[in-house]
Amino acid sequence: MKLDAYKLKWIAMVGMVLNHTVIAWWDIIPLGLAYPFYLVGGFTFPIMGFFVVEGYKHTSNLKRYVGRVLLVGLIALPFHVMTLGMAAVDEFSPVMLFTGLNIMFTIALCIGVLVLYDKMNRVAFWFLFLIVIMPLSLILVEWAAMGGILMVLMYYIIKGEKARRIWPPLIAIGFILVFSIIAGIGKVVSAKIQGINIEDMVLPGLAGDPQFALVSSVFLVGILLVPLLLLCYNGERGKSMKWLFYIVYPLHLAILAFGRLFI
Repeated sequence: MKLDAYKLKWIAMVGMVLNHTVIAWWDIIPLGLAYPFYLVGGFTFPIMGFFVVEGYKHTSNLKRYVGRVLLVGLIALPFHVMTLGMAAVDEFSPVMLFTGLNIMFTIALCIGVLVLYDKMNRVAFWFLFLIVIMPLSLILVEWAAMGGILMVLMYYIIKGEKARRIWPPLIAIGFILVFSIIAGIGKVVSAKIQGINIEDMVLPGLAGDPQFALVSSVFLVGILLVPLLLLCYNGERGKSMKWLFYIVYPLHLAILAFGRLFI
């Protein structure tokens, strides 16, 4: 099976909509749909990240590319907070506008990292990336805690076309596992400092829902399957998607946001 860029981007876009539908409408989504929806959702950013690198390599106007990404991110920001942010914690806080920046800001940050990688001394770059960029990104943008920024960087610097289609998503899986272990240790330490049982530390919203945690686990399976899709990429652009993704991204979040009002 051969897939061009157009088909792969459609797969990523469908996965995005399905994944966000599960999060936003968790109360009414049957589990029989939640699992496959979330699995396909795992395809989205690894495929998007691959084409971020392709776009960076071939764009004729990098400033316009980044500006377009940030504009769409700003348009989508309130809907992102209303859907994914509020579903996660069951309440709104203005802090969400700064600590829950959507995936378009992640993409813009990834492009910035690629620029720095090309412009900076390697030692200085890795110091900045590991000590400053990664810690801040964990607070500010989506997919940082799942190794998304590191994954995009690996798509760019790994030599060999086959290797760069296989290893970055797997590296992201490793990052997720390490981050989860560190977060788990941090939770235990925090409980001991506060003098409470760890069982009593119930997180708000979906973060504290054990059933949602089980559904979320299939997301990793989706990421693991992405190399198989990228190996089918024939290097051809296919049909032009033009502004379709930039329209669908804020539009589907707006539909999910207003839909939540009736759930």
